[in-house]
Amino acid sequence: MKLWGGRFEEGPSEVFERFSGSLHFDKRLIHADIRGSQAFARALERVGILTAAERGQLVTAFDQLDAEARTPGFFEGAGDEDVHTLVIRKLGDKVGTLAEKIHTGRSRNEQVSVDIRLWLRGEVDNALGLMSALMEALLACAQRDPAAVVPGYTHLRRAQPVLWAHYLLAYFEMFARDYERLTQARTRVNVMPLGSGALAGSGFPFDREALARDLEFSGITGNSMDVSGDRDFALDFLYAASTAMLHLSRLAEDWILYSSEEFGWLELGDGVTSGSSLMPQKKNPDSLELIRGKFGRVFGDLSSLFMTMKGLPMTYNRDMQEDKEPLFDAADQLCGSLEMARQVVETAKLNPARPAQAAEESWVVATDLAEALARSGTPFHQAHKIAGRLVLESVRTGKKPSDWNAESLKAFAPEFTPECADVLNPSEGMKTREIKGGTGPKHVAAALADAESRLRQLRK
Repeated sequence: MKLWGGRFEEGPSEVFERFSGSLHFDKRLIHADIRGSQAFARALERVGILTAAERGQLVTAFDQLDAEARTPGFFEGAGDEDVHTLVIRKLGDKVGTLAEKIHTGRSRNEQVSVDIRLWLRGEVDNALGLMSALMEALLACAQRDPAAVVPGYTHLRRAQPVLWAHYLLAYFEMFARDYERLTQARTRVNVMPLGSGALAGSGFPFDREALARDLEFSGITGNSMDVSGDRDFALDFLYAASTAMLHLSRLAEDWILYSSEEFGWLELGDGVTSGSSLMPQKKNPDSLELIRGKFGRVFGDLSSLFMTMKGLPMTYNRDMQEDKEPLFDAADQLCGSLEMARQVVETAKLNPARPAQAAEESWVVATDLAEALARSGTPFHQAHKIAGRLVLESVRTGKKPSDWNAESLKAFAPEFTPECADVLNPSEGMKTREIKGGTGPKHVAAALADAESRLRQLRK
């Protein structure tokens, strides 16, 4: 069936129907479409279009459709234009001509908008739950090895020693911002468009606030023309999803490196790795590589809808049918990647001796030495040069920081004090960084406790 046609002498061509049909992907909106239509039936009763009995008959029929839509084969053989026409057709099978009343005062434009918003609201809530579970897993991972020391890197070169927990808290902060972005996107999603009509507002005096309450929206849209062509809320979600995937991709890259034989820091769980069809010794980090690869896909979804919306004239244009597949894909990939990342984190095991050895053998303590000199009165620029010369001498002679002591440091440069020898141990040098946001052990312990408290608040 069609929701239009009186204006036309002939029906659409087979090619056009095949080209423009969207049921094969927008059928995912069926439960949202049914819920929105039930609320609209109640609104039609309030303005006198439906009797209480008619409204009850429609709502019951929609409940039956909702249950049937969850069974295999429900969509089999359906040739409807989209999910909205399928619902109306199947509703007619149950209630006859009464089904024709359900579209009174409602445009498919606003129907599409409310369906997407209802569906996307649920997807955002799912993503938020999965993200908080990943954040919890990161904190648990940090608590398993709270004193582990690892080299921090810049330019992928060993830079300064940090606590493993401090490193994990960095990703906690990234995902906390992602959680905030998704929450903000949800706020923009959670606005009710019904009553806007095709673009000029409905000709029936619907109580839009009552409709919003019925569908658990926090408010109503403010302009009927704007809402007809608005997909900003979808772009907001896609941007938040892309940024979250960016952070997941960075975590994946780190852990692919750290679990390699060259680093040897991490052992990934058997359940999140795969083997080779040829090389028996391989244990490949496929889960992380897939997460890393899926970022490009989600960013492509954002780019796709951005380009679709560029230059569209007011108000609705059929181009906007192209909003759904990027949204569906991004939501699927984000939620799947969050779930996968949580399992990777939960099953990974740190080998603290390997990163500790890397920190002790390298000169990640050079900054600590320079700052120790500065605290004893040496101007920092000069202290930087002295520490640099010490590193150069050590590289030439094959010395590690532990090969130096207070006496040999003093012999190398009279500016060195006995206290400077203490920071040759990476764990000791970190104790000078007890500043908010720093890797000092006391602060990191406090930061972990604070992160756990913040996570509890998020979940409330």
